Parts: sequence; C-alpha cells; structure tokens
Amino acid sequence: MMKATHKLSSRTSLWQLCAAALSFALIAPAQSAWEPTKPVEVVVPAGAGGASDQMARTIQGIVVKHQFMKMPMLVMNKSGASGAEGIMDVKSAKGDPHKLMVAFSAIYTLPIAVNLPFNWRDLNPIAMIALDEFLLWVNAETPYKTPKQFLDAAKAAGPGTFKMGGTGAKREDHIITVALDKIAGAQFTYIPYKSGGEAATQLVGKHTDSNVNNPSENIAQWRAGQVRALCVFSDNRMAYKDKVTKDQSWSDIPTCKESGVDVEYQMLRAFFLPGGTSKDQVAYYAELLKKVVATPEWKDYIAKQALKDTYLTGPDFVKFLEKDEAFHNKLMQEAGFASKK
Repeated sequence: MMKATHKLSSRTSLWQLCAAALSFALIAPAQSAWEPTKPVEVVVPAGAGGASDQMARTIQGIVVKHQFMKMPMLVMNKSGASGAEGIMDVKSAKGDPHKLMVAFSAIYTLPIAVNLPFNWRDLNPIAMIALDEFLLWVNAETPYKTPKQFLDAAKAAGPGTFKMGGTGAKREDHIITVALDKIAGAQFTYIPYKSGGEAATQLVGKHTDSNVNNPSENIAQWRAGQVRALCVFSDNRMAYKDKVTKDQSWSDIPTCKESGVDVEYQMLRAFFLPGGTSKDQVAYYAELLKKVVATPEWKDYIAKQALKDTYLTGPDFVKFLEKDEAFHNKLMQEAGFASKK
C-alpha cells in the first residue's frame, strides 16, 4: 500500500511541475525573436550637418542613453552622387540586418532623375517616424518680410539673377524652387550643396539669396538673427508655440499658401532595412524606433526641430509610401526632371 501511495505522489508531483512550467511560460515576457549580434550601421545618404544626419545622430544618442540595444549603432554619411552612394550601398547589402538606411524623398526622386536602378521596394520598410517641413528663408539683412515681396524682387531682377541654395540637384529643394519659378516667374539659379548645413552657411554669407531648408538646418542661424523665415510649405502652420527667436515661434510663421504662394511640400523621415531581411528583423527595429519616439529626448528634439510627429509601420507605412511615390512622380514630371531612358 505504501508503494502505491508513493507512485501516486510521484505522478502528482510531476503533473504539478509541468503545470507550473506551462504557467510560467504563459506569463513570462516574450523574448525578441531576433536582435543584432554585431554593430548596426546606419547609412545616411546625405552630408554631415543636414537634417537627416542630425536625426540619425539624435536617435543614436537616445538608443545609447536608454540602453535600447546591446550592440552599438554607427552613423555613416554616404552622400556621394546626391545620395545615390548611400542608397545603392544599402540595396547591395541584401539580407544584412545590421545595416539600416535613413530614408527621405530621394528614394523616389533619384531613380527618376538619373535612372538609378533602385526602387524603395528593393528594401524592407521599417517605419516612418516623422514628417519634415520646408521653409523659404532669406538673409535677415535683406528687406523682404513676405514671400510676395521676395518673389516680386526676384522676378524684377531678371532670369537667373537671384540664387537659391539647396541640397542636391533634382531633389526636394530643387523641386520646390521650380514650383516657385512657375508661380512667380522668378527663374532662380539653383545651386546644389552637399547638405542643408552648407546651404545655410552660404545664405548667411550672402553667396545665395535664399534657401528652402528644413527647420533643423536653419534653426541656429534663425536663432542668431542671421536669417529670416518667410513661410512654411505646408497646409497648416506648425504647432510649436515656444519662442525660438526673441519674438517668434515656429507657429508664428505663416504658410506659403496663406501668403499667396500656393506651394506645399513635406518630406518623410523613415528607416529601411536591406531587402531579403526577415519579418522578425523588421519587427525588432520597428519596436526599437517606437521606444525612441516615446522618449522625452525625442519629444524635445522634434519640438526644437519643428518636425511633425508621425509614426507609421506595417501596411499603413507601405500605403503612405505608395501615395508619396505617386505624388513625387507627378512633381518630377511637372518640373521636367525625369531623365530620358
């Protein structure tokens, strides 16, 4: 009898152990199916000091501060050929989950402008984390207070007299410049630089008459009273009301449309993996970026840089890319920037 009782107790104990193990498995936090095993290279297809570079390095700092990733994150600028160097570098790294690309509108415009053998579908979309604005800037020592005053002066000066600085030929800055040409008949001479930071420096030095930089690319010069913002190329004014200069906040800057210049343009700020990477790898980085954009440091950054807080991933992000691609195709055709095949 004692022996039978012992067998029953053993079976009961075994059953209880299995049940406990199952219960623990159900309540234990799920572990990531994948995570980096070596340093992650973040490719910025733009020059140092520009908006894309600043954003990548801000995210790098947040990841390190909060220890969101065990492996280091290395930011690499590959701006050659108006960003084609960086884009093709990531395309060629098929299947490599340790290489990310900071994406902006060049993923649409470069293939059209120079027949670059690339389409954003060659890569694996992770997430969009913001939309960036563009503004019309002039040197603060000029008399222009409104877009109309400036564009009227550019038109009166004659074709090619006024110089517009920008980042890359046949890209977003150039597209906006052509749109202004068509509306105002100004016919600017467009001068492409390696980065928005360089375009800002050239405007302060009066080597150009204007630029259409992002907020982050001209904020230091604006705060210092060296440049003046005439309008923002958006459908609504920016939301940020804290003063940046002595008497102006981002929200004080009128839209170009309300100032009589009907030109609108915003640019995605997003991340991609090379093609051939897995769903688990995309999910890892999407979750990483979701953690980043929830931090106080990121909230402070987007407020200072006047970025529009927009996080999209999965099918919603793909739908945005498809719509944005069609929009840029239209703009490029209208500007005459499509390369002949």
